[in-house]
Amino acid sequence: MAVPPAPDLESGVISEATQVQGSQSHGSGSGGARRLIAAVLVVVILASAGVFFWLQQQRSGEASDVQSDREQVMKQSRAFVLRVNTYGPDLLESDGTMPEYRRLVGDVITPKFAESFDESVPAAEATVAQAGYGRTAEVFGAGVSIIDSDSATALIAGSFTSSYPDAEDDTKRVDDVPLPFRVEVQLVKIDGEWLVDGFTPVTGEEDVPSESPSATPSGSATGSPSQSPSEEASP
Repeated sequence: MAVPPAPDLESGVISEATQVQGSQSHGSGSGGARRLIAAVLVVVILASAGVFFWLQQQRSGEASDVQSDREQVMKQSRAFVLRVNTYGPDLLESDGTMPEYRRLVGDVITPKFAESFDESVPAAEATVAQAGYGRTAEVFGAGVSIIDSDSATALIAGSFTSSYPDAEDDTKRVDDVPLPFRVEVQLVKIDGEWLVDGFTPVTGEEDVPSESPSATPSGSATGSPSQSPSEEASP
């Protein structure tokens, strides 16, 4: 049996078979390294894409939360202004009180604000019981001027209309001229719910509702609205 000659180590010459084996071994090692690098790059790209998507979702969620809060602030501000400025004989009970009016307003205000509101309601109830006074309101626009995680300020513009019994027909009522108002409503977030904590006029006292519903018509009800704007300013 023929035996291939041994490599001549001194001359630096190796056999053809040895060269082929070395080439195959080198090629196999390089291919494995490339596959490993490619796999690592894929993992890095996927991880980066995941982080980017997560950050985008976080930012989108935060923006959505802020928008939701703004909408709730405007909704509660509108509700408060409409409720505090809407009352009359139809809400009056036999005992001379307006429990439904108290409840509706109380649902959208803080416990702190409710204390001062409850103290002022009897004046409005007396006006309704004694003079047949009534009031309705309309909101023209609302916007949020300041908002953070637990407090906000909204601007509300609208008008309210006073009404009185018709002296010639007690089944009818006479409406006064609508009076415009602009108010700044302060709200706080309590247990996840936005509630009104107070409000102040943006313009003069003569054309905006004050904080307490205490309007009292001058004199007795005669069917002729004779109150001046300043007397009718508060809800």
